[in-house]
Amino acid sequence: MAKESKSGRYDLHSRRRRVLGLDKGQALKGLFGGNALVSVIVLALITFFLFKEGAGFFGQYRHDIELYRKSGLEYVEIMKKETDSFSELNRYLNSIRGEHASVLKERGLSFAEAKAELSSYEDFIYNFEDLGYPLREYVLEMNEVAIGARNMFVEASNYREHRENLLALGRDEEAAEVEVLDVDLSVFVEMIKEGEPDFLALNDKVAVGIIRLTDDLPTIGIEKLDDKMQRFKELALMFVSEMDGYETRLAEWDPQEPVGMGSAFASFVFGKDWVTNSSIQDWYGILPLFTGSLLVASIAMVIAIPLGVGAAIYINQVATPAEQNFIKPYIEFISAIPSVVIGFFGIAVFGEFVRQASGWAIFSGLDAFPISERLTAFTAGCLLALMAIPTIFTLAEDAINNVPKSFKEASLAMGATRLQTTMRIIVPTSLSGIISAILLGFGRVIGETMVVLLCAGNRIEIPDFTDGLATFFEPVHTMTGIIAQELGEVVNGSIHYRALFMVGMVLFLLSLLINYLAQKIVLKYQVSRG
Repeated sequence: MAKESKSGRYDLHSRRRRVLGLDKGQALKGLFGGNALVSVIVLALITFFLFKEGAGFFGQYRHDIELYRKSGLEYVEIMKKETDSFSELNRYLNSIRGEHASVLKERGLSFAEAKAELSSYEDFIYNFEDLGYPLREYVLEMNEVAIGARNMFVEASNYREHRENLLALGRDEEAAEVEVLDVDLSVFVEMIKEGEPDFLALNDKVAVGIIRLTDDLPTIGIEKLDDKMQRFKELALMFVSEMDGYETRLAEWDPQEPVGMGSAFASFVFGKDWVTNSSIQDWYGILPLFTGSLLVASIAMVIAIPLGVGAAIYINQVATPAEQNFIKPYIEFISAIPSVVIGFFGIAVFGEFVRQASGWAIFSGLDAFPISERLTAFTAGCLLALMAIPTIFTLAEDAINNVPKSFKEASLAMGATRLQTTMRIIVPTSLSGIISAILLGFGRVIGETMVVLLCAGNRIEIPDFTDGLATFFEPVHTMTGIIAQELGEVVNGSIHYRALFMVGMVLFLLSLLINYLAQKIVLKYQVSRG
């Protein structure tokens, strides 16, 4: 009986241990599975919220563009582009005068002597400037009419919506007190179109005046400036030839041409302007932000990839234990520095250093130097490279470290040198991990906000890639920077608010594309090796 009792107690204890072990396993499974489930739920909620808030953008944007057309603002914008081109000519002409004044100052002429020298062609400059005054005044007047029509229509729509809300709430008496005017935009458009013959007559006067003035082009007596005067004449005559194109566009313009969702989509994706809080028209074109982000990221990766991957190869394959213990912690420590501190360093130290260094004699042969801007794509790109190097270095070093030692030993046993073994065996074997490290580094760069917001210059303009090296030293704005800068100031649910969420959606899709390409590259590499 005692033996049976002891055996029974043993069996009961075993069962309890098995039950307890099963419970522990289930607990661990539930813990980690629960964390994964929470992560999936959070990601799904973020994705849903992002698409929910941005989904209504294109409908609102289409309505805005349609109102822009029907109110006549689009028509006036055609005329405005012509006057802007004339203003560019005028600025070019005045720049010649300013450069001439600088030359005279360098020659040591007094103020009176320089003024007398410049006065020989001042009448030419003033006469050219006067040609554009009637044209600009006419365009400003028509612009005010179109803006007034648009604002009246929006105000009437707001009052109508307010009255409908009151009626829905059963507050009929208050709704009856809300007076809503019917604004017919076609009346204002006809008013603007009726003045088209006056605009064409002004165009004719401008064209005749430009031809007359350029036929009697003044001579400055300095070869470089005389060449610029000849270039001004070419540009002025080119402007005259382009005036017919503006007139044709005015004649073909139709205020009733429908604006589809495709137009709103194209205006967002390919639009070159991001203009907000404008009294004329807001534009939400992502192209300058997208190109700015890619330019900054490209500069960062060009610097970070060779340094990060090179350091990983050196530390893992070449460095002594003492060098590893010294170098590796310092590289990884960079990732612990807050991005706002790095951005402040860029503003206070690095940006100013780059500007000062661009004036050194060693760079005198480069057209891009010296630079005048302190905060540029190059400044932001260098600082982002500093932030990406630890990510690329750590992950690439881990990938190299995971290569079986037998590969290295076999290569060395066959007579290969250490360099040959590293470059032909170790690096190719770990290439998939290195590519993943580079892509994660790129993700770190493209998603960074604080550094680009502080150091990129925040100029919303597509970089002029025809400038060569100077392109990298232009201020730019980025997708992450615009979200951080403007999201806290917009009205919830407004078109501006939804436009920023659309920018966030583009960043989200870009991240998905990067991960997809990474998987395809790694898979292709594995298949080719298999």
